[in-house]
Amino acid sequence: MRKLFYGISVVAMALGMVACDDSVSSANNENADKESSSSSVKPGYSSSVELASSSSVKLVSSSSVKPGSSSSKNDDPMSSSSRGLFDMTKDEFLNPEITYGSLTDSRDGQVYKTVKIGDQVWMAENLNYADSVKTPSLKGNSWCYENAADSCAKYGRLYTWAAAIDSVALANDADNPQICGYGVECTLPTVVQGVCPEGWHLPSYDEWETLFKAVGGSSAAGKALKSGSGWYSNGNGTDTYGFSALPAGCRRNDGYFINAGYNAYFWSASQYESNSGYAYYMYLSYRNEYASMNSYNKNLGYSVRCLQGSN
Repeated sequence: MRKLFYGISVVAMALGMVACDDSVSSANNENADKESSSSSVKPGYSSSVELASSSSVKLVSSSSVKPGSSSSKNDDPMSSSSRGLFDMTKDEFLNPEITYGSLTDSRDGQVYKTVKIGDQVWMAENLNYADSVKTPSLKGNSWCYENAADSCAKYGRLYTWAAAIDSVALANDADNPQICGYGVECTLPTVVQGVCPEGWHLPSYDEWETLFKAVGGSSAAGKALKSGSGWYSNGNGTDTYGFSALPAGCRRNDGYFINAGYNAYFWSASQYESNSGYAYYMYLSYRNEYASMNSYNKNLGYSVRCLQGSN
């Protein structure tokens, strides 16, 4: 059933899912969070969903909202108690009631909080690894939101799917060379380390589903996994388990950065079966309490959360 959203697919689509590559409405627009498309229906979407026309929506993008910019609206995602979102330290978004573990990435010395949820151990922060010399897959394929270093410090980097799976390493694997990326479907290993540190890996579709089940099912997972601050309007979560998901937004194919404060998108290591240009990602929105799996363009810039375990 991967061609539909996980679990509550019909409800999720009726409420309107957002794919980063399309024109996305601002939170004040009544068509917020609806899919906009010049074609009819994208893989993974139901034809029964009414699509918002691009003329009726506004971009929450670099042309309209700047990181840390002020707003007269009290619920603006870029302000928190009159402080710019990017002025807050990443630790301020964590759940103070949770005892976190830690991971030091030996490649660059960065330290990440970790948390055990069910039988899985997750990074409790988004990956912020950027060395394109050690990892050539990253060259031209990862970014800070708005190209601002402060954004990476809080939100982590945004990666294409090819960067997330470390496509260059896969291509150079002597035992099982794989050319992977947009427009190419490949046979990936069972566990894909990808851009993650040694001993960690990019979660598969099924591993995201396991996380949903551990926190009460997909219908409740959004609220349970979202951080207790940083989300637009009343969109904050309870962060019950310490996953502390932040609304890092995404990078579109045309270079626009959109939806910081509104939505979170996390790559999986799983490809969409019916379109070699698509891969699965986990999606959270300020508008909903659920979490869901969807598929979209591999060239978009999404966040990466790593899961402990290796081959």
